[in-house]
Amino acid sequence: MKTDQMIVNRVSRLVSFNALVAAIVGAVIVTSACTSVGPDYRIPPQSVLQRTQAAAPLIGSGEAPFRLSPLPSHWWQLYQDPALDHLIQMAFAANTDLRIAAANLERVQAVAQQNARAGDPTVGVSAGPEYGRPSAVSMGLAGPIPDSWLYDVGARISYQLDFVGKISRVIEASKADAQAAEAGYDMVRVTVAAATARAYVDNCAAGQERQVAQYSVDLQDQFVRLIEQRVRAGRGTAFDSSRARSQLEQLRAVIPPLLAQQRIAQFRLAVLVGEVPGALSSELSATLERCHVVPRVMKPIPVGDGAALLKRRPDIREAERRLAAATARIGVVTAELYPEISVGLSVGSTGELADFGAQNASRWGVGPLISWTIPSPGTARSRIAQAEAGSRGALAHFDATVLNGLRESESALALYARELDRHAALQAARDQSALAAKQATSLYRFGRTDLLTALDVDRTLASAESALAMSEAQLAIDQVGLFLALGGGWETENPPTVQVQ
Repeated sequence: MKTDQMIVNRVSRLVSFNALVAAIVGAVIVTSACTSVGPDYRIPPQSVLQRTQAAAPLIGSGEAPFRLSPLPSHWWQLYQDPALDHLIQMAFAANTDLRIAAANLERVQAVAQQNARAGDPTVGVSAGPEYGRPSAVSMGLAGPIPDSWLYDVGARISYQLDFVGKISRVIEASKADAQAAEAGYDMVRVTVAAATARAYVDNCAAGQERQVAQYSVDLQDQFVRLIEQRVRAGRGTAFDSSRARSQLEQLRAVIPPLLAQQRIAQFRLAVLVGEVPGALSSELSATLERCHVVPRVMKPIPVGDGAALLKRRPDIREAERRLAAATARIGVVTAELYPEISVGLSVGSTGELADFGAQNASRWGVGPLISWTIPSPGTARSRIAQAEAGSRGALAHFDATVLNGLRESESALALYARELDRHAALQAARDQSALAAKQATSLYRFGRTDLLTALDVDRTLASAESALAMSEAQLAIDQVGLFLALGGGWETENPPTVQVQ
């Protein structure tokens, strides 16, 4: 009777355990309903992006210097400057910042590929030969078992069931991280293209200002010779000659800093294309030295609309993908509240080495494996709250990036348009100063005005020429800044999918 009661108790406990397992599995299935826990990602309706989609045109895009046609993928080709095209292609091929961004992108993509395989079955094999003997008592034998060579070989295949969607949320987060890294790489391409164009503009602007300064020096040198002729003819004084020569040397003093600016711009270009400063090819160096005209797009600049801007700018795409990843991670930490269930199959053989492969030595088994680290309620709520706070922070960063992108674009449009107005006024002032200088020189030659007046007019002309040259350079710089703010230049033959909705 006691033995029968023990058997009944064991069967009862086994049935209770199986019932508990079945209840847990059933609860997981019913609770999850084969869906993923945590919020499904979508751009929140309260985000700045959703509120600004209706305001498609940029405020400054309606002015005369701009047109609403789409921004070209390779905006630097609008300059129609082969040297600039060549430099940017060199930068894309060898720039160190791009190499760093590419390596980071490869790393994040490798992580995403690893996580994408998280749902695959796992396979394990084992083999353990040893010399000794097993316990006779454990086998129900009275006497000891002789010493012998023993073995244990087997294989196990297990598959984790993704009932609550933890694996799918991990894959979703890592995929969004990879897309964010891709957008970050695109942002570096945009920055490198703009930095290369800016350095090229600075080189040519310094060359143009040198040419203007040299022209002013040549005019003043002619004026000095005219004064010396008057002194020799007895119609001038040595004091007049000294004042004219003083102004000549002041004009010559402007040239050396411009030479340094041009050389520094060339050093920047060398580093941008992955070369040691001063190591550019002789042909390219000669081209840079000869550049005395600032590159500018003379036609109205295509800027597109605001909706296209928000989808095109890589920093906005990166922030949006970071928000998607943060949202998916809420599901990852929520899934940790549920048990993990794996289904496994094991096969193998165990016995004495002399009987290796015997039929009665084989073994196999199949069944579920349930593991559950039951978190404390406070810890679980804390981890979920952390993930939710991270998502809210990512949304705030996304909103800030959208606002900053709109601010930069509108500011760049306004800066360029107003610099055009300033340039037109400076050009008119330069033309009037040139006319006045020509008249003053003629009047001084015939003794109709004094030297002080003529020198003052020459100084005004030199100042007007320099201001106009600086405005030419600023216009080119503002154009590059505008293209950078518009976010173009990252596109390739196989552009990544734009995720902003």
